[in-house]
Amino acid sequence: MTAVHDPCAYAQSVGLDPARLPRHIAIIMDGNGRWAQRQGKERAEGHAQGAYSVDVVTAECCRLGIGQLTLYCLSSENWKRPKPEIDFLMTLLKQYLLAERPKILEQNIRFTVIGRRGGLPAEVLTEIEENIRLTQHNTGLTLCLAINYGSRAEIVDAVRTLAFRVQRGELQPDDIDESTITNALYTAGMPDPDLLIRTAGEMRVSNYLLWQISYAELWVTPKFWPEFDAPLLHEALRAYAHRERRFGGLNPDAAS
Repeated sequence: MTAVHDPCAYAQSVGLDPARLPRHIAIIMDGNGRWAQRQGKERAEGHAQGAYSVDVVTAECCRLGIGQLTLYCLSSENWKRPKPEIDFLMTLLKQYLLAERPKILEQNIRFTVIGRRGGLPAEVLTEIEENIRLTQHNTGLTLCLAINYGSRAEIVDAVRTLAFRVQRGELQPDDIDESTITNALYTAGMPDPDLLIRTAGEMRVSNYLLWQISYAELWVTPKFWPEFDAPLLHEALRAYAHRERRFGGLNPDAAS
């Protein structure tokens, strides 16, 4: 993709207000298998098409100057799926990490991953760490993949970390506040999502970024993830731009 030097101009060219774009978009990419079945194809083909949608959405977020895109790739509950499907997902993930590396570097993307590393194949971990290493100084979009991720597990890990700090005398229980917990999560240093998108029409958050999406705007589409494209992303962004985000307060113009 050719580098875009003026994301604001590009946003305006597709009918978006640059001042009202989210800084951080999180997406639950749902419906790969169902899309494939409705096409009379194997579930694996849905996952492969879903990887193409990842490429499309990532490139569009770069064009728009979005700060961070976090994608729910593999939940900690997904290990319950049939082994052949899991094996295919791991192979697809490795292929994606290798194939997309030149594009990620070209687009000035900083790549990172959240989730538990345990259980992931060694060859996948190797490619994850290599992408992180190669892009650590990039200054464009932060692309964060949630792999073997579950929000409750993340919170458990954060609590354990804080408990050990208290045990070592590094932290007093009375000093623990929201900031302390935020900084102990996998997402430490990242902004909370402003917009959470879910595909396939499901009205749930599926153990995804439970702490971080406390004030995120939710947008759900009946389209399956393999159908998700740039125009649909624009639709979500236009809906977001019309939301009034009060974070528990009142609009200054509203009557008390």
